[in-house]
Amino acid sequence: MHNKVKNRISLNGVSYRVNDKTIINNLNLEITEKRIGIVGRNGSGKSSLVRLIGGLIKPSSGNIFVNDINVYSDRKNAIRTVGMVFQNPDHQIIFPTVLQELAFGLNNIGHTRDEADKFALKILENFGKSHWSEKPISTLSEGQKHLVCLLSVLAMQPSIILLDEPFTGPDIPTVRILERFLAALDQTILLISHDPQTLIDYDRVIWLEKGEIIMDGSPSKVLDEFKQEMYRIGDEDVEFEFSN
Repeated sequence: MHNKVKNRISLNGVSYRVNDKTIINNLNLEITEKRIGIVGRNGSGKSSLVRLIGGLIKPSSGNIFVNDINVYSDRKNAIRTVGMVFQNPDHQIIFPTVLQELAFGLNNIGHTRDEADKFALKILENFGKSHWSEKPISTLSEGQKHLVCLLSVLAMQPSIILLDEPFTGPDIPTVRILERFLAALDQTILLISHDPQTLIDYDRVIWLEKGEIIMDGSPSKVLDEFKQEMYRIGDEDVEFEFSN
């Protein structure tokens, strides 16, 4: 069951440049759906887009609002509203135990250490992971680390969760578990995926290429066109020569 309150992500003339290279080019977007997928080739600007929406990087021009919050300039409210899970959990996890990792974000938004620990334990209990509380992060599998990152974000109770290819790395059974876990969440989910199949049941898919929107619409329509184009590019771009 998804949120009854509709979340809104608004990008108004957003561009992002690094030195002289344009990564995101004048995007205008209104997003109110519950499940949104983003696809595109490597280097298309997908990760930069979700980091902009999360307020982690500053747009070179334009503004980004999430539920009327300017996510870059109003960080206090942004971190309560938008949570992000990165592709590599080792780039996100900074504490040695699971409980410490979950409690960290809660400390940052004003909870005392005791309050943060109690709430972190409650989150673990709610998801059947109480036995993980004192578990060293170093002993976890890749998929378990991804789950810790997701639980850390959920502990902050954001309205919107951004995920940057969280299924790259874990094995197939772990991916299926994470997919079911995400499907059951109440929050708005915006997911970057290199695998179109993971987005087939989403409400909307955005296809990004060179920082611009190529297609935006229903998964069945966008993903079919995207897959056809990727196969076409694969056939054209690679040539092999074999010799004895």
